[in-house]
Amino acid sequence: MDNIKNILKKLFLYQEPSTNYSFSLPENNNESKVTNNSDNLSPDEEKSNQKLYSSLNVNLDYIKVKYNALINSDIKIREFNLSINGKEYKSALLFIDGMINSESINDFILKPLMNRNKSSQSSIPLAVAGNISVRKIKKFNLEDYIYNSLVPQNTMKKVTNFNDIFSSVNIGDCALMVDTLSTCFVIDVKGFESRSISEPKNEIVIRGSQESFVEKLRTNTAMLRRLISNENLIIEDATVGKVSKTKVAICYLKDIANNDLVAEVKYRINNLNVDSITSSGQLEQLIQDNSYSTFPQMIASERPDKAANHILEGRVVVLVNGSPYSLIMPGVFIDFLSSPEDVNLKFQYSNLLKIVRIIAFIITLFLPGIYVAITNYHTELLPTELLFTIAASRNSVPFPIIFEILLMEVSFELIREAGLRVPTPIGPTIGIVGALILRRSCCKCKFGKSYTNYYCCNYCNMFICNS
Repeated sequence: MDNIKNILKKLFLYQEPSTNYSFSLPENNNESKVTNNSDNLSPDEEKSNQKLYSSLNVNLDYIKVKYNALINSDIKIREFNLSINGKEYKSALLFIDGMINSESINDFILKPLMNRNKSSQSSIPLAVAGNISVRKIKKFNLEDYIYNSLVPQNTMKKVTNFNDIFSSVNIGDCALMVDTLSTCFVIDVKGFESRSISEPKNEIVIRGSQESFVEKLRTNTAMLRRLISNENLIIEDATVGKVSKTKVAICYLKDIANNDLVAEVKYRINNLNVDSITSSGQLEQLIQDNSYSTFPQMIASERPDKAANHILEGRVVVLVNGSPYSLIMPGVFIDFLSSPEDVNLKFQYSNLLKIVRIIAFIITLFLPGIYVAITNYHTELLPTELLFTIAASRNSVPFPIIFEILLMEVSFELIREAGLRVPTPIGPTIGIVGALILRRSCCKCKFGKSYTNYYCCNYCNMFICNS
């Protein structure tokens, strides 16, 4: 009995995550060190962390080698001359064609830079002493002038190493490099095509929001910001995968979410030692408590309103760039029997629906086993007429009933997979044929005569018999 109670507690109650981790800190520098995503880098990755050179030609040669510019057709390097204060500086823009907005580059970067930019001398105050005029000229700083006065773009940052340049360019930014400067300007000009916000496909509700997450990370975070208009909503960025460098957003509400829970989520994500990750399902398997458990430990949802409601309850939501599903953690048993529409209904009807779902869950889980147990071992529980009907229908079947149940379960799974994976025009046809196959059975009526055609028997109207 105690073992059954322990099993039920493990299944239905939330378990605190373990705080014992299998690593040790080195006592001196000669021992092995604990590594994370930034450690144990390959020689190529270590080389990418080096600083930029002050020579533009050297920087461009290095970038062309790293990006294989001779064979990569979408890697674009736009070289031009930047004229400031009568001096010309050789400059270059680095971007990936198809991931940027060409109009933004033309109107807000190239036009201001390629015009004849001359600092006005008339605005400098002039001091006259006798017949001598003295003009006070401040020391000119090219880097500050470009950053503060030349490029009219809302999002712009300075970077000093190649690794930051590559990470930004790979997600749709452009990099501006100027000769004599060892600093690069990364400008946000993203403009790649993405799927528009549409209705949910798998979590459909009648009364509720009709928006779903998309594959673009910033669009998903913006939807959460729009639903939760609170300055305490924290959205932290992280990078997972040494090769793919997938962007991940960790969302939670400050002062409401448990700090230990937030720290545990960030620890597991930031310490993943994997090469690549492309979806939220992969991340879920990597950070869950027990990867061998068949029960879900997190909630996967495509609805922003559902994710926002769980954030307001103090949970943590993780978004993965390129995946339209969010991960809500932790997930408890009752969450999987709830619907996003429950919050829009009166509590009486909402609780009634939950009870119905629980009953349906119990029936689905235990009905095959109960059917096998009653028909094989406890036949006295069945009414006499029903028992005779079952016995007559099984008279010509050479297989045991447990085999029939397993065969039916496998058949349902095969039909479900076929309906999902085959092309759309064929899917409904497979469902109809599968239903006919499952229902077609050779029955024996009370007169002991078997039938083989597809119409109702004259003696046994309750079956589709073979006549």
